Parts: sequence; C-alpha cells; structure tokens
Amino acid sequence: MKYLILSLALLVGTATAQQVSPPAEVRAIDTPNDAGKSITLTWPRSSSAPPGTVYRILVAESREGPFYPAAEVDAAGNLMSDDPATFGHKAENSNHHFVHLGGYTIPGEAPRKVSLEDKKSYYARIDVQMGESIVEGTTVVQAQAYGNLFNWAKLNNFILGTVFSIIILVYIALARRRDLYIRRIAGLEALDEALGRATEMGKPVLFAHGLAGMDRVSTIAAVNILARVAHRTAEYDTVLRVANFDPVVMAVSQEVVKEAYLDAGRPDAFNPDSVFLAATDQFSYAAAVDGMMVRERPATNIMMGYFYAEALLLAETGASTGAIQIAGTDAYTQLPFFVTTCDYTLMGEELYAASAYLAREPRLLGSLKGQDVGKAILLFVLIVGTLAATFGYPILTHMFTPS
Repeated sequence: MKYLILSLALLVGTATAQQVSPPAEVRAIDTPNDAGKSITLTWPRSSSAPPGTVYRILVAESREGPFYPAAEVDAAGNLMSDDPATFGHKAENSNHHFVHLGGYTIPGEAPRKVSLEDKKSYYARIDVQMGESIVEGTTVVQAQAYGNLFNWAKLNNFILGTVFSIIILVYIALARRRDLYIRRIAGLEALDEALGRATEMGKPVLFAHGLAGMDRVSTIAAVNILARVAHRTAEYDTVLRVANFDPVVMAVSQEVVKEAYLDAGRPDAFNPDSVFLAATDQFSYAAAVDGMMVRERPATNIMMGYFYAEALLLAETGASTGAIQIAGTDAYTQLPFFVTTCDYTLMGEELYAASAYLAREPRLLGSLKGQDVGKAILLFVLIVGTLAATFGYPILTHMFTPS
C-alpha cells in the first residue's frame, strides 16, 4: 500500500508537471510610451500552473543564442491588468502575463549586466521552472527597442492641463475688464486696522516668515503679503521688523521691502537692518523671536508661511504681550495653535489667495478664479465618477487615473 501511494503521488506530480509547458503564444514588442532601451513580452496566463511555478525569461542577440537570463516572473503575478498605463483597462488583460526587459545578465565569476540598445534586434524565449525542474521553451520571438516621441499614457494629464490653462487665461482676460468677486477674508481685512494700531501706539510691527525656504508656495505667498505690509508701514511711518530663518528668504525679503518703500515714496525710510536673520536653527529662531516680542513688545505680530513646532511658542508669547496677531499657514498640524492664540488666522489656501485679495492685480485675480473653477470641475467629476463606478461603469474613473 505504501508503494502504491508513492506511485500515485509520483504520477500526479508528473501529470501536473506535464500540464505546465512553456508558453507558445509569446508576443514581443517595443515597450510603449517609454524613452527606449526596453522591450516587453506578453503571454497567456496558465490556469493549471501549481504554486511556485516561475517563468524564466532569457534574451539573446541572435536566434541561435546563447541565451542569457533577463528576468523571472511568478506564474501568479505580473498580469497586464496590473499595468493599465501600458496596456489599458481591457478585461482580457487579467489573463495575460507581461514583463518589461531593460537588459540581461551574462553569468560567470563576475556576472555582467548588459543593457538593451535601441534599434537592435533581440531574441527572447521563456522557460518554465517548477522546483528544480526546468522546461526550455521552443518559441523564440524578436523585438527592437526604440524611444517614443510621445507618452500617450499621459494624454489625460495633457488634456486636463490644457483645459485648466485655458480657463485661467479666460478669467485673467475677464479680470482685466471687470472686478471679480472674492469672498471676504477677515484676517486680510483686519490687516490695515492692525497696522494702524501699531502706528497709533508708536510700536513696531513684527513679521515672521516661518521655517520654509523660497521653494515652498507658502513662503512665496508670505513674501507677497510682506510687500503689502511694507507698503503700508512706509505710508504710516511705522517701524517694521522682519525676522528670517533662511538666508535666501532674507535676501528676497530685503528686496521686497526696499521696493515697497520705494513705491510708497519713502526710500529714505528703508532700513536694511530691519530685515534680518534671527537664527538658522528651529528653536533658536523661536527663542530669538520670542525675546524680541517680550523686549520690544510690538503692537502687531504677523506670522505667515510654513511653521512647525515653534508655532505655539511664537503665538503664545505674542498673545501674552497683548499684540494683535494675524497668522496664516498651510501646515494643518499647526493651524489649531494659531486659531487658539491669534486674533485672525488664514487657513490653507486663504494664504495663497492673499496676494490676489490684497493687490487685485488681474493676473493674480484671474488665476485665483480660474483655479477655483478648475476645482469645481474636479469635484463634479469626482462625484459623477464615484456614482458611475458604484453602478459598474468605471470608464470615467479610468480617464482620470494618473499614469
């Protein structure tokens, strides 16, 4: 009986091994939408492949060989449906394997990796490995790699970018002809009042940028607000102090403040030392600005930009001195601290909209309104796409899937 069971197991294993043969319907193409130096192989999925079955892909420079290992694919993975950017969203893609080949390895004491070249013919075959057993494939396919001028998988991004750009240009043209409505932002409306209070009290205005560099959108928005503040302090003959964390931001701020004083007709009132580098370490910066708040007791503290853990230290110290505080940040982790300790807080995109809100310049205003329309379109598509996908029509979802 023992030998009978072993014989049956051997027969079953042999039959299973015989069921899985190297694929005969192998297709080789240049990898679509790439920069070149890559070919792609596809072949049908085997429903009878036992767990642990591996497809070994080999590549040669001639049909006769020698063939060198290029990749290994598990029989349960690498389905075309996993890469919709290349193969689309066809239902039959789940029944085909694929592999992108960018090179092969020449074995030896020091294995050498060889990259594929464009416009050169390569030959590939697929072997099947089950445990220690390897069955060599008999189908050899040929393909050439070459660079593609266009990445058609990004067509949806190009269309969306073009549509939104046209919307923004249209609104810029409208802004040149008439004043476009922007909802009231309390923190910006209170800016003149806060600066006026500092003027009446004869105390300085303190402006803090936060800790981000000029590569952050929030810092750029803060510099735009600084230009408006500097113009007003020049008109009111109020002392302005600008504390910086980054040397590049400091240099930009100095030029912005100098230009604002020039536009206000008060170039003589500009003091280069009023825009200074407080510190280049997070908590050293917080300690320096806090000390300034306590010693000079500015009447108005304006904190705009990206802040980290120092946000509460700055805002709480400023609140303890009785100053009017206006803050704005897109750091959502710090917003609760500003809302609690400041008189007015610009939240998220209100900070970005501040320059257009204050200046009313057609390009800024039109860009802001155009972006709002673009967001409304995306929200509408999101709702419609969700409903369509819920009822089994995912085409809209596929159209907006980033590739």
